[in-house]
Amino acid sequence: MEMRTLGRTDIDVSSCCLGTMTWGQQNTEAEGHEQMDYAVERGINFFDTAELYAIPPDPETQGTTETIIGTWFSSRKNRDKIVLASKVVGRSPMTWHRRDFGPVELCRLTKEQIDFAVEQSLTRLQTDYIDLYQLHWPDRPVSMFGGRISIEDYEIEYESFQTTLEALDAHVQAGRIRHIGLSNESPYGVMRFLAESDTHSLPRVVSIQNAYNLLNRSFEEGLDEVALREQVGLLAYSPLAQGYLTGKYQNGALPVGSRKQLFDRLERYESPQSLAATDSYLEFANSVGVEATQMAIRFCDTRPFTTSTIIGATTMTQLKTCIDAFALDWTEEIESGVNAIHRISPNPAP
Repeated sequence: MEMRTLGRTDIDVSSCCLGTMTWGQQNTEAEGHEQMDYAVERGINFFDTAELYAIPPDPETQGTTETIIGTWFSSRKNRDKIVLASKVVGRSPMTWHRRDFGPVELCRLTKEQIDFAVEQSLTRLQTDYIDLYQLHWPDRPVSMFGGRISIEDYEIEYESFQTTLEALDAHVQAGRIRHIGLSNESPYGVMRFLAESDTHSLPRVVSIQNAYNLLNRSFEEGLDEVALREQVGLLAYSPLAQGYLTGKYQNGALPVGSRKQLFDRLERYESPQSLAATDSYLEFANSVGVEATQMAIRFCDTRPFTTSTIIGATTMTQLKTCIDAFALDWTEEIESGVNAIHRISPNPAP
């Protein structure tokens, strides 16, 4: 497994990052432990989680994924071998994340709420530090998760970039957080955070975790340059477009136990344009004799701005397939083919 440097830090992470969001909902604790054991055997040292997980968000399962990771750390005694990333929710009406904090109208990226979230995550994870602590999404309204904001949303007040960095810095200074990152951010947001850190000698963001896949290459419209020039590498999530790029939903198929069958939350990838582009990528993969799942993952991995690609699985067979993708020979024929489809149907699922 290839190792890459995380931002401007001295930390090396595996090019494959183990995503964990199904643990505690679609996967049991034992299954989560099995996945982590296998990932380590395959050379993966990078795990990503969040206070929000398991997915889909639910007050009954919130925090269970971190708890499962915590029991694994406790039993395996290997915390120092893993680079652990977690996240704090941004502006949100899902106030159950703060149920023991006190009554709040919204989850926000205030100092008080960040302090609470950090302590809660550390407790669940059974660790005294988090290697990479990320803002799951901004405090200000932004277009994300396939949705768009309105012009009126730009008038909503939000926590300042400096205040948020100062709150995180307190935990960096105390050793509870080693580095900070962003998620679901825009070029404006990343550059503002970088400017504030330079101006006020505050922690510098080292990564950005955004959706990136063959159906959504919008990262290449500004964030790619930021990532390369500022060494704020992409942690690519949803490389399989929530399963669509595996082909399992093709022609209206609905596998029992799949995320769509259980939760029906995949609208981002279900427009006519997105489904047509998906068919094109699946047909192309078949024509060049590669597995579509592995082609989609390896595409993300081969981009020069990608630090690590986050995979997720509900079965061990799926997990093995995803990890094997990082050894796929990425040929000029494959590169040219996926780019040709992209030119015909650019970003149908941004």
